[in-house]
Amino acid sequence: MTLPKILVSRCLYGGDPVRYDGRDKAETDEIFDKWRREGRLVPVCPEVDGGLPVPRPPAEIVGDRIINAEGIDVTREYRTGAEAAVKTALAENVAFCIMKESSPSCGSSNIYDGSFAGVKIPGEGLTVRLLRENGFKVFSEKEIKKAEEYLLMTSR
Repeated sequence: MTLPKILVSRCLYGGDPVRYDGRDKAETDEIFDKWRREGRLVPVCPEVDGGLPVPRPPAEIVGDRIINAEGIDVTREYRTGAEAAVKTALAENVAFCIMKESSPSCGSSNIYDGSFAGVKIPGEGLTVRLLRENGFKVFSEKEIKKAEEYLLMTSR
């Protein structure tokens, strides 16, 4: 029997740093770690997959665009990466996704407000929006227990 796959933000998976600041946010939750050991996790980084470098200036959603701290519109790169993440999720037939909260790509319940002042507001990143539009359930790294419950409920 093949274990259900889970799409995850690459920064949560760990290993090569992919975040804007050149670091990762490797998740250490025991459930997440078990899934990693079982080979269930399918890591993606929409920003890198969209062609952005590591490190890179931070970016935030401003209206319907994604703008970096230098004032450069990086919406195209974010959209390219988001579309690649959806293609990967479909190809891998993932059961659900765990994405990095607050990111302009991967935030599932909050994002930064576009002022670059560290203020968070309710909202979702571009990749999460496209994943949800394609029928995928998305959790943040703060909801791993909830994700595990969802996995157990849907695997019956």
